[in-house]
Amino acid sequence: MKNPPTDGPVHRRFAPTALMLGNIVTGCSVLAPAGMLSELSSGLGVTIRDAGLLITFGAIMLCIGSPVTAWLTSRIERRTLLTATLAVLALSNAASAFAADYTSLLVIRLVMLAIGALYTPQAAGTAALIVPSERRGSTIAYIFLGWSLAAAVGLPLITFIASRYGWRAVYGSIGLTGCCSFLLLAWRLPRGLIGSPVDLKTWAELSRNRMVLLLLSITTLQMSGQFVVFTFMAPLLTKLTHAGPDAVGLVFACYGVCGFVGIAIATRIVDSWGPYKTSLLFTSLLLTGVTGWAFSAGSYPLMAASVAIWGLGFASTNSMQQVRLVIAAPALAPASVSLNTSVLYIGQAVGSAIGGTLFARDLLYAEGYVSMGFVALALLMVVATGRRRQAGSPA
Repeated sequence: MKNPPTDGPVHRRFAPTALMLGNIVTGCSVLAPAGMLSELSSGLGVTIRDAGLLITFGAIMLCIGSPVTAWLTSRIERRTLLTATLAVLALSNAASAFAADYTSLLVIRLVMLAIGALYTPQAAGTAALIVPSERRGSTIAYIFLGWSLAAAVGLPLITFIASRYGWRAVYGSIGLTGCCSFLLLAWRLPRGLIGSPVDLKTWAELSRNRMVLLLLSITTLQMSGQFVVFTFMAPLLTKLTHAGPDAVGLVFACYGVCGFVGIAIATRIVDSWGPYKTSLLFTSLLLTGVTGWAFSAGSYPLMAASVAIWGLGFASTNSMQQVRLVIAAPALAPASVSLNTSVLYIGQAVGSAIGGTLFARDLLYAEGYVSMGFVALALLMVVATGRRRQAGSPA
């Protein structure tokens, strides 16, 4: 790996912020349908479950695209790669605003996410090139604040805009935000950042690293459990508590704001606590939140409070997974982080598919308990990684 030899400290100081803002655009692009399922359903003439398939099929595309694009683009200079990715996200969101029907929207979304799969793992890998090693964990966690802000600010705004101006206005707004993020990243990210090439030997080495495989399994379980409920959170709240669009938007806001708080805390404590203890804390909060959702289903105040606790863990757990993967195999970080993103989207696809099936069969209460089961198993595996760590693993 090499760092740019000539760029000044101003560029380096603000480069992590530029990368973080790109994650806001990526997060909004991925999560947008969850905040406007009802509007998509009525506007496109499809069922809620079919509208939810935009998330399921999109997650499958992200799952495939993340490792493939990491392999194909590993030798491309990072500023060129990341700014081009944001440009595609901006243009495809704008194109989504003019989609004629459900099929057109789905095709545009699949193309958008096939390219967009690059951004999050490569942004995390790029962070390792622009900061000292002792600040690597906190910087990666900071970059993931973008996903928290996408949930904290983006999802409530998506729900608000969609309920008043329609789903097309949402996509247009994300496209405009993507253009601004593209310009900022092109301005602030240093030139000449080149990561380690990813080849078939890299994947083979990863497949033999037991800690990496265990961490990837944890990510899959965490995301599967969350997306059983998260994909259909808006219609679930409406059916179980008769919440209107503004009340649903408030729950999304609580989720995102608490996610922001959680990852801010994780960023502050990870360098002193270490990523294992930090991961254990926030996975426990995640389980507490989804358990509260399951047992309080039907009560809007209790469900909202549970979502707030859940929110503290949702982004923090994933950022800790990224940090632990980087520490477990530093030389393989670009590939392991891209694989983590891939299995993250496997989890989204699995969870949203299970959630869609339960929703279609009107098994609304069961969704919370299924979610709880996945996350409980993830917590047990986090504990198992702690035992491996005591036995000598660096993560």
